[in-house]
Amino acid sequence: MDSHKRSAQVERLEVIETGRRRRWSEDEKLKIVLESLRAPRQVAATARRHGISRSLLINWRRSFRPERHDSEGQQTAFVSAMVVPEAAPTAAALPTRGRMVIVIANGRRVIVDSEVSAVALARVLEVLERR
Repeated sequence: MDSHKRSAQVERLEVIETGRRRRWSEDEKLKIVLESLRAPRQVAATARRHGISRSLLINWRRSFRPERHDSEGQQTAFVSAMVVPEAAPTAAALPTRGRMVIVIANGRRVIVDSEVSAVALARVLEVLERR
């Protein structure tokens, strides 16, 4: 069988390393992240210098980023909220200085300034009571 002309014999076999997964310690990662933060636009240059991708370095930077806190030292977070229909303001919620709330028989309310003309107010109330 070895004498067959079309059979290929392997005379030399080379194993070429296509890459391996490197393991970085937390200290090494932190050192690389701090190096990338020293000056603006250092992410790509630092990544090339250490033979890693920019996206990996950006992920490391995010993981080493300190947690954000507000000015009182509490962590900023979302809170749950409910949306409720807006209720009509009550008489207590309205400013009382110089204003008057008139509730007529059919449940309608009229809010007027203290400087309103009595004649004009009487006309408005008369029209509203007819409806």
